[in-house]
Amino acid sequence: MAFNGTWKIDRSENYEKFMEAMGVNMMKRKLGAHDNLKMTIQQDGNKITVKESSNFRTIDIEFTLGVSFEYSLADGTELTGSWNMEGNKLAGTFTRKDNGKALTAYREIVGDELVQTYVYEGVEAKRFFKRG
Repeated sequence: MAFNGTWKIDRSENYEKFMEAMGVNMMKRKLGAHDNLKMTIQQDGNKITVKESSNFRTIDIEFTLGVSFEYSLADGTELTGSWNMEGNKLAGTFTRKDNGKALTAYREIVGDELVQTYVYEGVEAKRFFKRG
């Protein structure tokens, strides 16, 4: 699958504004903007494993497309939701456990980059990853 491999953060757009909308405090936003995130993605049919490693934590996430699971963001925000394939992009629909608000996320390959888009409360951010 096109997503398979190791991806290292290259740059972000509007990420601090997105974290602010999510309620992340200023110190965590400043640190989060420079988290050196690296993701290793492995897809086997409908099962996907993502290993995320950053300055703050290393976590393995396993999920099956279309099946709801629980996930905790690096700032501790707890979510429940699922990822689905929409054409050639992964589309995630999640609900925050603390306030019931929706967070959507997309992962797609654009050129030689993996682009991850987040949308929360009308604020959109993008993070761009290069194979590494």
